[in-house]
Amino acid sequence: MNGFSVRAKLTAWYGALFLLAGLVLVVINYLLVQSTLPDPARVALSTVGSADLTYGVPAETVPAAGVAMRLVSGSLDEYRDSTLSTLVVGSAIALVATAALAVLFGWLMAGRALRPLHDITSTARRLEAGKLDRRINLEGPPDELKELADTFDGMLDRLAESFDSQKRFVANASHELRTPLAVQRTLVEVAMADPEVTPELRKLGTHLLHTNERSERMIEGLLILARSDRGLTARAPVRLDEVVAAVVRATSAQAASAGVKVETRLRPRVVAGDPVLLERLVTNLVVNAITYNASGGWVYVEVRGDPALEVRNSGPVVPPEAVPTLFEPFRRVGSERTGDTRNAGLGLSIVRSVAQAHGGYADAQPGRRGGLTVTVHLPPS
Repeated sequence: MNGFSVRAKLTAWYGALFLLAGLVLVVINYLLVQSTLPDPARVALSTVGSADLTYGVPAETVPAAGVAMRLVSGSLDEYRDSTLSTLVVGSAIALVATAALAVLFGWLMAGRALRPLHDITSTARRLEAGKLDRRINLEGPPDELKELADTFDGMLDRLAESFDSQKRFVANASHELRTPLAVQRTLVEVAMADPEVTPELRKLGTHLLHTNERSERMIEGLLILARSDRGLTARAPVRLDEVVAAVVRATSAQAASAGVKVETRLRPRVVAGDPVLLERLVTNLVVNAITYNASGGWVYVEVRGDPALEVRNSGPVVPPEAVPTLFEPFRRVGSERTGDTRNAGLGLSIVRSVAQAHGGYADAQPGRRGGLTVTVHLPPS
């Protein structure tokens, strides 16, 4: 019964126990009726003996006494067998009918008893990291199921508080770090503007500016990630094809500098969401496809029904086992966390978070000859 649901198992157990109890009751009833019915031989002897005494003639002297006893005994045997047979057949029919009703009522009662568990399961399936506001709020007597539902609701309350605290910390820390980074960048630029700066200091300043720029991109990415993880407070119709066209135009200089050709196929598609977050999603995908590519490579961007957005690019071979880790923050293929200064390592993490905030999801597959194919599925508006 491993492949059956709990409801089916409970119904089967209930029906089996009912049949067992019914069989025991039928056997007991059969034995009671059998012991209650008169013994044919004894009744026949008593009947014939009474007749003989009535006429004052001993039974041994009457030739027809044996015949009378056999007739009476045979009639009683038939009556006894007929009664027991009728009892067995009627009991079997009644047992089968009541067993069928018991299974039906057992199925209904099992469904009613397991309904809170279905509520817990459906609530757990609808939960997301940015949407922990759903609760079961089970009403009923204080039994084990209500205790389980209340415990589950309490766990969701603690999880929601923990996620909110984490998001507030990331957002506040990112805001606090933006000011000192801006001050550092200004100081380095002022120092490098001095005509008497030595080549060594100018080289050091250039390196500091690159590091500072990477830190600013990382902080900006953390802010966007924290914002998208909170979910959407408002939605507006957004033409995804127009957003993609604008992003491709904005990144055309970067693509030309990298020697990468960008091709598009844009069908009209309206998405209900945040235009700023959707633009960031498209920008991250296009920029990543250009950055992690090879000179003379290509990028193909398509907007259609489902998936809503697909971005393919040429480039180095991506191991299939490394693809799931690309959506984790600060993870890159073939490089350490601090070994790549081109991006902050939050591109695909932001893509996934923005897609989930819009009720969709993002997926990636390695290309047959290298590169990556990223698809974004978004619900229709």
